[in-house]
This record gives sequence, C-alpha cells and structure tokens, in this order.
Amino acid sequence: MNHFDDQTIRDLEFDFLREILWDYCAQPTAKDRMRDLCPLLDHQSLRVELQKLEEFTRMRREAVSLPAIDFEELNQEVKWLQVKDSVLSEESFARIHKASALTNEIIKAFDGLELAFPALFQLIQEIEPTQELIQAIEQVFTNKWIVKDDASDELRTIRSSIGSVRRQIAKNFAKVMKDLAGKGFLADTGEAYINERKVLAIYSTHKRKVSGVVAGSSKTGSLTYIEPEVNIQLNFELESLFDDERKEIRKILLALTNSIRHRLPLITAYQKLLTELDFIQAKCRLALDLDAQLPEISDEQVIDIKKAYHPVLFINNKRLGRATFPQSLRMDKFSRMLVISGPNAGGKSITMKTIGLLQVMLQSGLLVPVGDKSVMSLFHAVLTDIGDNQSIENQLSTYSYRLKRMRHFLNVANRKSLVLLDEFGTGSDPDLGGALAEVFFEELYNRKSFGVITTHYSNIKLKAAQLRNAINGCMLFNTDTLEPTYRFSVGHPGSSFTFEVAEINGIPKEMIEAAKTKLSEQKVMMDEILSSLQAEKTRLEDLSKSADEAGKLASTTIQDFEKKKEKFEERLARQQETIERNNKYLNHGRRMAQFIESWNLRAKNKELLDEIKKYVVVEKTKIDEERKQRSLQKKVQKNKEEKVVKQSHRDRIKIGSLVRLENTKQTGKVLEMESGQAIVAFGVFKTKLDLSKLEFIQ
Repeated sequence: MNHFDDQTIRDLEFDFLREILWDYCAQPTAKDRMRDLCPLLDHQSLRVELQKLEEFTRMRREAVSLPAIDFEELNQEVKWLQVKDSVLSEESFARIHKASALTNEIIKAFDGLELAFPALFQLIQEIEPTQELIQAIEQVFTNKWIVKDDASDELRTIRSSIGSVRRQIAKNFAKVMKDLAGKGFLADTGEAYINERKVLAIYSTHKRKVSGVVAGSSKTGSLTYIEPEVNIQLNFELESLFDDERKEIRKILLALTNSIRHRLPLITAYQKLLTELDFIQAKCRLALDLDAQLPEISDEQVIDIKKAYHPVLFINNKRLGRATFPQSLRMDKFSRMLVISGPNAGGKSITMKTIGLLQVMLQSGLLVPVGDKSVMSLFHAVLTDIGDNQSIENQLSTYSYRLKRMRHFLNVANRKSLVLLDEFGTGSDPDLGGALAEVFFEELYNRKSFGVITTHYSNIKLKAAQLRNAINGCMLFNTDTLEPTYRFSVGHPGSSFTFEVAEINGIPKEMIEAAKTKLSEQKVMMDEILSSLQAEKTRLEDLSKSADEAGKLASTTIQDFEKKKEKFEERLARQQETIERNNKYLNHGRRMAQFIESWNLRAKNKELLDEIKKYVVVEKTKIDEERKQRSLQKKVQKNKEEKVVKQSHRDRIKIGSLVRLENTKQTGKVLEMESGQAIVAFGVFKTKLDLSKLEFIQ
C-alpha cells in the first residue's frame, strides 16, 4: 500500500486491532490474512468485503441460524490429492468429513435467504451440497476414526488372528505368573511393559531360575524384566500380524483416496469457503465487541460521523470499566480542513486519531463504531504525522523527522487524501515553525486535500478562519471546575487554557501572574476572549440541550394527553352504546311484560301466544342482521384503511427512497422506477420488484 504506509498504521494504533483480529481467527490462513490486513485501494472489492461482513454481523445480531465455523484446514489434503498414488491419513479423512458436513449445513442454513444476504450467498452459490464424500468415508471409518474391521475381507481376517494370538499370550502369561508367584520369584508389581511387550518383573536374585529372554532391569538393578519363553514366538507372530494390518490399512486408504481424488475441486472449494468465513467471522467478533456498523458510503468526499468512538480507547476503557466519550463531526468539500485547538489533555489528538483510525478500519473492510445515519467516503491515501517519532539511529530530531514526513505528504497529497497532523508546527522556534506550518497548511488546502490538524498556534487558527473551505473546532473546557469535558465543538478556535491547566497542576498563582506579564496585552486579551467565547458557547449548548429536553418532554406529554383523550372518547362511545342497548332491552322487557300480563288475563289464548312467538322470531332476526351488518362494515372499513395506508406509503416511494421488502427486514435503495415497478439495490444485489411489494421507510 503506497499511501497507507507502516507509519500511518503505527500512528493510528491499527496494529492493536490486527492483534485482536488475529486472535479471533481459528485457522492459519485467516490468521495470515489478518496479520497483513491493510486498506484496499480497489474500492469495488472493498465494498463487496464490507457487504459480506455487514451481512454476517446482521445474521449474528438477528440470531439467524448459522452453524459455528469450526473446522480444520485442508491445505495438506488439497496438496496430496494432486500427487498421483498419494495416500491420505486417517486424520486427513476426518478433516475432509468434517468440512463436507459443515459446508452442507451452511448451504442448508442459507436456503431462502439469498435476497436477505446476497453477498454471503454468492460464496456458496458454486458449491454443490453432497453426501458422496461423507458416505465414502463413513463406509471405511468408525466414529472414532479407526478403520473398520469389515473395510476389507483381508483386514477382517488379520484382526481376527491378532485377537486369537493376544488371547493366547495373555493365557500363557497368566499361567507363568501364577507358577512364579507361588515360588516367590515375582516382585510386587508382577508385570511391566517394555517395547510394547508384556514382561515379568522378577527379583534379580531369581532371574536365572526363570526361562525366557531378559528385556531389561530396574534403575537399582533389584528387578529384572523377563519375557516368558512360552510367549517369545507368539510375540513375534503378533508383530508380524500388526505389520500385515498396517499394510492392509494402507491399501484401504489408498483405494479410498483414489475414489475421492476426482472430488479435488470440491474439497478445494470447501477450503476456500471455510477459510473465508473464518476471516469474516473474526471481523464480525470485533464488530460485535465495538457495537460497530457499516455507515453509508458516499461517492462524494465526506466524513459525517455521529457518536463515534475511538476503537482502541473504547476496548481499553471497557476492560477497565471506564466511560468513553463519543464525538460527532462533519467534514465535506465546504469544510474539508479542520483545525482543532484547545487545552492539553483535552482530547484533541484522540478526536483526530478517531477520524483516522475509523477511516483505515473502513478501508480495510471492517465495520466502525459510529451511530446511525453516519456517512463516510473512501480515500486513496491517509497520511499521518502524530507523536514524537525522533530517530537516534538516523540522527533525526523531532522537527527533522516532521519535515521529512511533510516532504512525503507534498509528493502524495491530492483531493483524494486525508492528512492528519498532530501539534502541527512544533519542534522548532515557535514563530519560525508557526510560519512554516502556515505555508504547509495553505499548500495542502490548495491541493484540495481533506485534513485534520491539532495546534496551539494562533496563526493556524486565524488562517482556518480566513480560508473558505477550512473550519475551526475546539475541545471544550469547563471554566468553573477547570477540567476538560472531552466534548468537541465546531465553529470557533479554542483557548489552550495554558494558565488554567498550570493552576490545576499546582503551579503557584504568583508565578502564573508573572508569566502573564511577559506576554503582550493583545495576546492575553485574545486568550481571555477565546476562553470567554468557549465558556459562553458551552453555556448556550447546555441551554439548548435543556430546551431540547423540555421540548421532547412537552411533545411526549402532548402525545400522552392525545392518547388518553382518544381512549376517553372511545370509552364514552362504548358507554353510550351500552346505554342505548340497555334502553332497547328495557323497552323489549316492558312489551314482554305486557304480553305476559295479557296472557294471564286470557289464559290459553292461542292467538296471543302465536303473536308472541312471531314477535320474538322477528326481533331475533333483526338483532342477528344488525350484528352481521356491523361486522361487515368493520371489515370493509379496516380493508379501506389498510389500502389507504399502503397506497400512501407507495405513493411516497421515489428514486433514492429507502424501502423494505414486504414481510422481511431487508432494506434497499430505489435506483429506477417505471410502470409500477422499481429497481432496488439490496447492498450490491439489484432486483426489479412491483411497488406493491415494497414498504416506504424514508
């Protein structure tokens, strides 16, 4: 990488993140890739890498079923399968079996998810799910990866003979031990193993009384180990059978290797897929640690980050249980040179490093810890000059190093460059160094580069205020408590709070006052004005924040009132309906009472009874019809409302709208529209859909 050099990587502490990512990788191939991770200049390839990572991270966050990427690499297997008559080991077949089973599970997990996760689906599109390798291997091996007895007739015979010989050896050994134990020749242990042969542990004083071959003795010489004579020939026979077994197993493995050799392309595909997913999974783990996401990537040069965290600081503070302060800022073609000033230890360098490290992370294919609606773009170079960097070996002072670094910047910087300069112009005479720094600043500005500069020099702050597309910013300082707030504010330069910081650190007040007398009155006044402006801006921001909170509270209160009002009106309407229904039932009751009274007066009056029955049937029919009519009206009204809402949303869809595929969580951007249809980009995947299948988001 020509314009993302090692110094930039060190200055921005990107190595720290690479070490974490290296540790998150499971296998060597991904670890090697992570060790060399750096920004990509091929921006099309970078977008694909970011899309794959974003999809994988989304799958983990949404708990989409995906098997753990747990496997062993197949590099050696791929290598040996290319060699004629090579034989794979038992371990190799175990690795191939595991890789094949895992790949089949992954392919199954993506069934029906090709639209939701198109970039990841592309990885498995060319791999066929098959049980061929798994079945071939399982025919030969047990689940403990031992070649089965019935893998061949010859192996079955050999292992049967091995069993018989072993049983005879054990029988003979037990008989000899029993005989010698009765004679008192055996030591307490009775037996031992030497060179994988079972031998007798005999007291050395009796060794000449035992028939057999001496296999060794104890360290003290008190014990002699003897192989019983009766088993000598049997042990030789057993070794011969073991040799036959090894040869037969090799023949079986050779046959199995040859039977799967034609599947080398598939096994190579397993290796490629699983190592790629191992690489992506490691980056996903870091994204989850940082609560990172993929910002919108603009074709225009812009950095618009909201609630952004410095990743290294965030991780370290998280381990220590400390809070990390996020920063928000925007840089575009109208504010492409940002000069940050303010007190020492106030967060200037961290803010600048946050911008640089997030940019390097993004261009290395990593998600970044920023808030929603953040926008970033891609640069061809990120150039840094941060810290001391003096070199005893090369006899370079800090200032000499910085001049050498600046010469490199002048050879590289253009409108596609992001330049980060910490404590710009220091290391030399303040007046002379400040003048030269101002010239460098103007040169980088004229090249239309993007830049973030931290400085205490007033002439640099003034130059930023004069240039049309440059802007001042500062780290805020609490003038009441005399402590930094670590909050960034854009729009005006900040005071260095030199005397206030000195007072915090215990410098006597009389010395501070004496120092003020050494300065010109204008300089002191300027610093006081900056301090006052900053304090006023802080106060106004606090007031604005309070006003916003009050506005939000008022809005919430109004919404609660409207909801309660709506519920009250619904309640009143239900009560009114109940009253009317009860009145109707009362009227019916009165009429029924009249019928009953009339019936009592005219017992057995058949005509009256028929009239009552007829009335009851008619009234019941009316009630049933009213119920059906109300139910039908509610359904019609609900359908009308749903159609109006859906049509309203679809009418709002236009080119550039953010939409969601109906009944899914997949979101995309509308690129073209015609005849009730739209072409929508879901990440790098584009498709043509009816507007009726889309839901408007924004």
